[in-house]
Amino acid sequence: MTKLCFVCHGNICRSPMAEFVMKDLVKKAGLEDEFVIASSAVSAEELGNHVYLPAKKVLKEHGISVGDKHAELLTRRDYDLYDLLIAMDTSNLRNIDRIIRSDPEGKVHLLMSYAGKSASVADPWYTGDFETAYNDIREGCEGLLRSLTQGRK
Repeated sequence: MTKLCFVCHGNICRSPMAEFVMKDLVKKAGLEDEFVIASSAVSAEELGNHVYLPAKKVLKEHGISVGDKHAELLTRRDYDLYDLLIAMDTSNLRNIDRIIRSDPEGKVHLLMSYAGKSASVADPWYTGDFETAYNDIREGCEGLLRSLTQGRK
């Protein structure tokens, strides 16, 4: 069982988009029983809030539902709980480090690194461009899934 947690600032746009895109990819690959997929925030600003409406809308346009997802806060304990903590941008990486204090097992990565890029997923809260965020997230999640399933039947 591979346990993944996607992380962004408030857990209302990018990280829940990544959570549900990855769940969709895993389901379509017939691998649902092999993964636990979640998302969290590095900031308490949005705790308990639903996924931001424009993020829900772009996912719905791509046939993906977020259900009743609410923003949750990343904790130090999550480092032990998950196999990978996947950040949306470099600011998230710094904040993850602040929360977990150290990454001796090399669990913390930038999502777009799985797409062969050193770029961040731009925050659509500020850009207003949820479609570009979706496309980047999908590309990163596809690369992540490939890297996790290489060598399997």
